[in-house]
Amino acid sequence: MTGAAARRRLAAAAALLIGLIAGGTQGASASGMPLPHLVKTDFNQIPGWAGDDHRAALAAFWRFCADTKPRLLTSGPFRLSRKQAGSLCRAARHAVVDGTDKAAQRFFEQRFAPFRVSDAGFVTGYYEPELPASRIRTGAYTTPLLRAPDGLVSVTAKNRPKNWPETLSHGRMTSRGLKPLPDRSAIMDGALDPENLDLVYLADPVDAFFIHVQGSARLRLTDGSVMRVGYAGKTGYPYTSVARVLVERGEGTPEELTMAGLRAWFKANPDRRDALLRQNRSYIFFREVPIANPSDGPEGAAGLPLMAGRSLAVDLHHISLGLPVFVGTDSPPLKEGRKPFRRLMIADDTGSAIKGTARGDLFLGSGDAAGHLAGEVRHRADMTLLLPLELVPEAGQ
Repeated sequence: MTGAAARRRLAAAAALLIGLIAGGTQGASASGMPLPHLVKTDFNQIPGWAGDDHRAALAAFWRFCADTKPRLLTSGPFRLSRKQAGSLCRAARHAVVDGTDKAAQRFFEQRFAPFRVSDAGFVTGYYEPELPASRIRTGAYTTPLLRAPDGLVSVTAKNRPKNWPETLSHGRMTSRGLKPLPDRSAIMDGALDPENLDLVYLADPVDAFFIHVQGSARLRLTDGSVMRVGYAGKTGYPYTSVARVLVERGEGTPEELTMAGLRAWFKANPDRRDALLRQNRSYIFFREVPIANPSDGPEGAAGLPLMAGRSLAVDLHHISLGLPVFVGTDSPPLKEGRKPFRRLMIADDTGSAIKGTARGDLFLGSGDAAGHLAGEVRHRADMTLLLPLELVPEAGQ
């Protein structure tokens, strides 16, 4: 994008958001993309704002500034120029160097304007599974995670063929043009077997399925080493929640069919397992991710390690990567004592099931304890976006 084009886009976004400040009405971005219904608010009107750990939130935000590769609000509905991002990151650095919670809180309050999302919010939780696995197929380890096939591409306006299904987000580029990939059912039947895409093997197809849902995993290999796998692409078919399928069939309620409840259903119905899995046509491919720091979380959509309790997966049609989002929910599993979850998080990931203006997925860590917690979170939430004053200069007056 040229500098002039960037300025025009930012001017249009600023004009839109100034209109939102004045009227709190629904709008659209310069590209025509729908934006959330935003209502200007004040930090002192955000329940739980003053009691948050702002240093932890700043540490999560700083990841977007600490790398030489530009990452902060480079795409999506809210975008900063490199110069604007540089200015914001310099201010963040001063707060990081200061090291106090007061400086961190002051950074957010002086460089951002809060906008409440008036649409009803909803949050779930996700985690990084830790499971045993093998690099080679054995009698115990027979279920593979697959590498991305050759030619896998995301479908865009530039490469989309005529009559290509609107719901199919990925395909395979061939000498004859872009072609659909097989869906989950076909892959389960061996459609990709001749391509030798097996990356690593698990003992349980249900474990493999949940890794598909989470998008990453830490694997304890039979040779004693540890391997991390991360998202490498997908077949592009829409995601279908198999728990929702069971609810619609009358085989349980949403409260019963949490992750633990769904696992219990699979255990009780082994002969029906594959038929249910086939209901979700979406299929995920994986790659091995080097583990530079064992304490780091898995890599999110922003290309940065996720931070437990501070990383938020969002719908990138409505929220840009790097944007701070204050999340408030009375979700019982997330309460600390009697204190409800009120926390500033950073949008740094996405997922096929995360759709909507106020839809969020909270990254809650790695391992069984995090998995149990993540499986219990399905609750209403309030969300407030913190928009940089570079995009809404009048908001700071």
